[in-house]
Amino acid sequence: MTYAVKELYVTLQGEGAQAGRRAVFLRFAGCNLWSGREADRAAATCTFCDTDFVGTDGPGGGKFADAAVLAAAVAAAWGLELDHRLVIATGGEPLLQIDTTLIDALHGHGFAVGVETNGTQVPPPGLDWICVSPKADAPLALTAGDELKLVYPQPLAPPERFAALAFTHFFLQPMDGPAQAANMQAAIAYCLAHPQWRLGLQQHKLVGLA
Repeated sequence: MTYAVKELYVTLQGEGAQAGRRAVFLRFAGCNLWSGREADRAAATCTFCDTDFVGTDGPGGGKFADAAVLAAAVAAAWGLELDHRLVIATGGEPLLQIDTTLIDALHGHGFAVGVETNGTQVPPPGLDWICVSPKADAPLALTAGDELKLVYPQPLAPPERFAALAFTHFFLQPMDGPAQAANMQAAIAYCLAHPQWRLGLQQHKLVGLA
């Protein structure tokens, strides 16, 4: 299988329960909820995405002929340190491409494999960390995992819809954009009233990391 990767680089995880941890970010091209093109945004299921996942022209990106080649590129990006290896597969929607062959290849290089997904795809076995970020009223195929990260507010995705799902951590992440300040206050108020939820901040943006 050929894997289409928008970008691949080392940074610190900026969100969620693993914020601050060194990781290789493996951003796959393509998504099933939006084409990534502005002309299609208004009609998309997810209308607020701020990520460029179109094409394979980002840093470290490209088309990788098979799992061994891509896993080797991830290992090269990480460097020689053998401990605490973590790769985060994201997108777009990474579960459109990531498969057991790639997971096994990454494990072979000593990586724990995490995924950040919209939850509409059934994941392959072997993932070490699953973060689901539901979008609007898109049906969830993935209702359990390590963390649920809900961009807030979304009129078609109220937190109450997800509170009973089998996740360890629940985060509300204020929606970015022109109403970000108001969204922040709304998320804070919701977390204060519903202590199951934690405020999720995009720390990488606050400190200027990619």
